Amino acid sequence: MTRPSLTRLFAVLLVAPAVVPAAQAQQSVTLDELSVTGEGAPVPGAGIRPAFGVAAPPNSASSVIDQPVGQVVTEIGRQNTISDRPATSIGSVLINSPGVTVRQGNGARDVVVSIRGNNARSTGVIKNMVVLEDGFVLTQPDGASRFDLTDPRAYSRIDVFRGPQSALFGNYATGGAIAFYTRTGREIDGYEYGVDAGSFGYLSNYFTVGKASGPFEISLFASDVRGNGYQDHSSYDTQTVNLLASYTPTPDNRFTLKVINNELHANLAARSSLAQYGMNPYQIGCAAAATAAPGCTTYNYFVNGAFGRTVPVTATEASLQRNDRRTIAALRYEHDVDAFTTWRTQIGFDERNFNQPFYTTSSRGSYPSWNFLTDLTRRGDLFGLPAVGYVALAYNTIDNHISTYNRAPYVGPRLGALIGDQSAVQDNLGGRARIEVALSDRWTAVAGISAESTRITGGNVAYTTTAAGTTQTFAGTDRDFLNTAPELALVFRANEAWQIRARAATGYTTPAASNLFVTPAGLPGNNTQLKTQENLGFDLGADWTPLPNVSVSLTGFYEFFRNELVSQSPGAGLLAYTFNAPASEHRGIEFGASYAFADGWRATAAYGYNDQIYTKYLEQISAGSLTRRFDRAGNRIPGVPANQLLARIGYDVPTGPLAGLGAFVETVFQDDFTIDNANLLKAPGYAIVNANIHYDTALTGGYAKRLNLYVEVRNLFDTVYIASAQNLANTISGTTGFQNGAAVLATTTGSIYAGAPRTFTGGMRLAF
Repeated sequence: MTRPSLTRLFAVLLVAPAVVPAAQAQQSVTLDELSVTGEGAPVPGAGIRPAFGVAAPPNSASSVIDQPVGQVVTEIGRQNTISDRPATSIGSVLINSPGVTVRQGNGARDVVVSIRGNNARSTGVIKNMVVLEDGFVLTQPDGASRFDLTDPRAYSRIDVFRGPQSALFGNYATGGAIAFYTRTGREIDGYEYGVDAGSFGYLSNYFTVGKASGPFEISLFASDVRGNGYQDHSSYDTQTVNLLASYTPTPDNRFTLKVINNELHANLAARSSLAQYGMNPYQIGCAAAATAAPGCTTYNYFVNGAFGRTVPVTATEASLQRNDRRTIAALRYEHDVDAFTTWRTQIGFDERNFNQPFYTTSSRGSYPSWNFLTDLTRRGDLFGLPAVGYVALAYNTIDNHISTYNRAPYVGPRLGALIGDQSAVQDNLGGRARIEVALSDRWTAVAGISAESTRITGGNVAYTTTAAGTTQTFAGTDRDFLNTAPELALVFRANEAWQIRARAATGYTTPAASNLFVTPAGLPGNNTQLKTQENLGFDLGADWTPLPNVSVSLTGFYEFFRNELVSQSPGAGLLAYTFNAPASEHRGIEFGASYAFADGWRATAAYGYNDQIYTKYLEQISAGSLTRRFDRAGNRIPGVPANQLLARIGYDVPTGPLAGLGAFVETVFQDDFTIDNANLLKAPGYAIVNANIHYDTALTGGYAKRLNLYVEVRNLFDTVYIASAQNLANTISGTTGFQNGAAVLATTTGSIYAGAPRTFTGGMRLAF
């Protein structure tokens, strides 16, 4: 299908929800919204929420992504996640959703988040999900998202969409989506200053201001966060500015501006092997290779940065770093065509600029991108039945250039020879349509579809330098992908307490240009044969809210993947490469519950079970002149823990002189998981306990309106655990051809980061 054909398809879809007789439209009703929450009960019939960043007029339509019917959505609020605790990274917030796994990323507050195990194998860039903020897409057109720029203090709520979502969000939504909502001006209504300080030199200063006046509304958040880190060579500082502003000149016209800028400067600790982790989990005493303590990770650098003799260096001697900037500026125009129809158009610019001299290579690049979306939402009747129709046309493009160098030892982050130079353009053009129909006062049906064309053009020049000179090898690509994703859902509201959901949905993720030019050897080169990852998922779930203080949600899912994109490391410090596993299955259970069992008391739980296996995958491994194939069918997919749980119990004094004083204790449990395709080696599971005490009170007689104080101890019992493990490639013996065992994998470096030891953090926030 050509792109003009996609445009004609979109035109047809656009007409469909508009053919609603005006007389019927005037009799329409608003459908109840489904919200499966991890922090409280769903509110059936809550009505239309305000549009992003504005106090929308009563007749304006809410956004289609604002808890659409039929989706499995967890809403995470501020209580016990952001407002009364030191939320040092977004990871500590998102684990409140069932089905979410969090890993430590590369430095600072970088975390790797996965939904239902998708992306659990990554150690840096977020893949297989779409990330939005206030309705603007923060996932770049190559599918990459990062959470460095995400300071939890800025947000009022976060929605986690679980399962395939391409019918609603397009490319890359095979795992789901995460929608962040910043605090609006009228929610803040003044200004706030806060400061957190804690172990390992942690210091966070942040400021928020917000106000609504006439047709204008604005909220501005700014923060400076820095720390020494709990491992050798892991200090960092990062600054974030986040602006949301709106202008409503008339009740049916609204403009929204979004600006985000994040600067990151971080030293990186070395990733160790499992054996080194056992000896020296925090990589302490690793300043110099010559005097390094047992268990220190070292990397072998060419002395001249190109070829020949090598010398071992530690993370400190190599000065491993990340120096990144992310800048986003976007604008949206909303117009109410009539009382039942809203048209939105938005455009955004997003640049990811990075200078990353870490491990054995250094990458420098700039990824500027543009994102365009126009959509139409109509609430009316379809054949006499209340309905909500939605159509959208989306286009985005990214022009990336990245240069990769060998590292050279000593004297700061010194560069060696150029080993790769990549330039590529990727663009995606697609249309999406969705309709929700109230078949009766108990039954609601949902149907959706998306069609999207992706094109990637570009090339990579790989350079090999020897004593004889430098040779060049060029790998080019001109790939076109066409993907479609239908979705069907049915919701039965038996009564006020019970809601039953069934859903069948599909998703797709095209490989990014960066995936196409890293070989299984972990070096720049040709990997252009990659295919689109696709999945078909089935959800069956129930939500039970018998009382306002009780909420229970249970969902079972079964997803079939084709050509699943899997990444792993071929060795210490080398680039992670990506391959297609022909067929795999993901199945599991997600459970969320909240129970206020007595005045002031509340218990919360978020549990996920994941069983993921290859069903068709023949892995080929070479060493020397030997090549062997291994059937991985039936093996567990590495990186995905089978069980994970967040359980919290807390008490807040409801009345009296101590009203506002509260405390909670929570445990975070995660099962062990394999870190290789042969399932020979496992990263052990863990359970850590966090404790918090907080106090929130109104102030009178001064300039300040409110005071919030809190102290938290994370990892109360000082448990040593693995917070991140890069998957490792299996190897064979170059003489026998036999697969190397677990002992070899256990001594392969470049995999593991230990989690933080016992950490004390306290803070305060004043509202004026």
